[in-house]
Amino acid sequence: MALTLALLALALTQPITAALTTKYAAQPPVEYKKLITSKPSISLSSLTRRAVDPESLFPEYNLSVPIDHFQNNCAYEPHEYGTFPLRYWFDAQYYKDGGPVIVLQSGETSGTGRLGFLQKGLIHQLAQATNGIAVVLEHRYYGTSWPTPDLSTENLRFLTTEQALADQAYFSQNVVFAGLEDKNLTAPNAAHIGYGGSYAGAFVAFLRTQYPDVYWGTIASSGVTEAIYDYWEYYEPIRIYGPPACVSATQKLVNVLDTVFMKNNTALANQIKALFGLEDLEYNSDVMNTLSYGIGGWQGRNWDPAINDPTFFEYCGNITANSTLYPSTLNETGVVQNLVRTGGWGNESAALTTAMLNLAGWVNVSLVTPCADNINGCYNTHNSTFYAQDDLSQTWRSWPYQYCSQWGFLQTGSGVPKTQLPLISRLIDLPFTETVCREAFNITTPPDVDAINKYGGYHIAYDRLAIVDGEQDPWRRATPHAPVAGDRVSSTERPFILIEGAVHHWDENGLFPNETTATLPPAPVKETQREEIAFVKAWMEEWNASR
Repeated sequence: MALTLALLALALTQPITAALTTKYAAQPPVEYKKLITSKPSISLSSLTRRAVDPESLFPEYNLSVPIDHFQNNCAYEPHEYGTFPLRYWFDAQYYKDGGPVIVLQSGETSGTGRLGFLQKGLIHQLAQATNGIAVVLEHRYYGTSWPTPDLSTENLRFLTTEQALADQAYFSQNVVFAGLEDKNLTAPNAAHIGYGGSYAGAFVAFLRTQYPDVYWGTIASSGVTEAIYDYWEYYEPIRIYGPPACVSATQKLVNVLDTVFMKNNTALANQIKALFGLEDLEYNSDVMNTLSYGIGGWQGRNWDPAINDPTFFEYCGNITANSTLYPSTLNETGVVQNLVRTGGWGNESAALTTAMLNLAGWVNVSLVTPCADNINGCYNTHNSTFYAQDDLSQTWRSWPYQYCSQWGFLQTGSGVPKTQLPLISRLIDLPFTETVCREAFNITTPPDVDAINKYGGYHIAYDRLAIVDGEQDPWRRATPHAPVAGDRVSSTERPFILIEGAVHHWDENGLFPNETTATLPPAPVKETQREEIAFVKAWMEEWNASR
């Protein structure tokens, strides 16, 4: 039991954000409820002799920051004049006079989920290489950094990227590190370097351009700097880089089911629901959203086997198998054959029947059985009672409010060009993905993406702003490495790095020395981290020369 508790407390989590990691096109309550937690879990395989609970190593601290930094902006009326505790942690074991303060922005999740990066990972490596202090800084409205007493829509008005950017600037201008009270390590007296991944990657890119006198440099990893309302292109890297047989089977299966559902034949629709054990779901879109789980596992891939999510390849292995893997599904063969014919793919009936039977078996084992007592509670996204909850325990509300109000990134199948078969259902459209916006926040208009894209979008650039992205990242098309953004020449002043074969901010996590092998970290990740250390050291030479 003691070992189990230690594992549950250990906060070395996947280097991808809780909010942007869901495998579903639209998050059902089962995913939101996972965010109502104080500490993430870790697998047994991740525990090594060097792995110690980061919360026991790094005490938490709080800095009082203003609730409202923009008293003259009517968007935040009625204004608040108080402060709230912004939580942070730090590791000063490598610090020497003149070293930088390296701040990892934790983004849209509790900062405890980032503490492992103080032990191993890029910010640990940077602190060691530059004699710096490594910091994890929590974002307002996540973890315990609450500016308001509840998460009602009115009280979420202070949850904007603009306010959070001002928080981080205020932090760097006012922080005093315990044990180093005799040293002035505030900006601009000390060089402050920012790092973030995904939303936090875009955040630190904006931080560099909006507060250049506070942050000497920043590294935006998988930074989604272009806010996009209908982000159907999330699935494009999967279509391009995924196993061809899996991609093709997924497209055809989705097309079969879409075609049948769109016939508005209740009997056929009920056959589909029964096949997948989802009879309790009223909405066909909820059924298809649930079935998007497997293909959505692509983002969870990671080079470190201990934190890699195997869902995607398990899914692919099932639907591309040459024989039926689940004997219990064989009784449904006739039903599936009829669905395949009705869906317009009778010429490939044998292969697609096997694929759909295996999909049904896999869905039953992976999704239905764990929720057998409450399918609606898990996968019904039309749950007004759930959405109405807004006390501080409903920590899931923060990121949906951000994407409903400003960021967008609604992942649809309906947005895919008609000339192309989508990887998720066309029933997953904007009205469906906006369900949480309407029901949780009464937001009935598109997100104000201009409030984000005013910072530079695809074309954001600045000296000592590094852009680092993954070649196969489903978020790449929202970053400066998007195909529509054009190429750039990488330099020490403006690094522009695309990690070969990488998915979502693969440069962020690392290994203890006793965990490294000839192939781990993989060469592209290792080389990227070497480059990051090299250009940050060069930035520090510039800093020292400017003093």
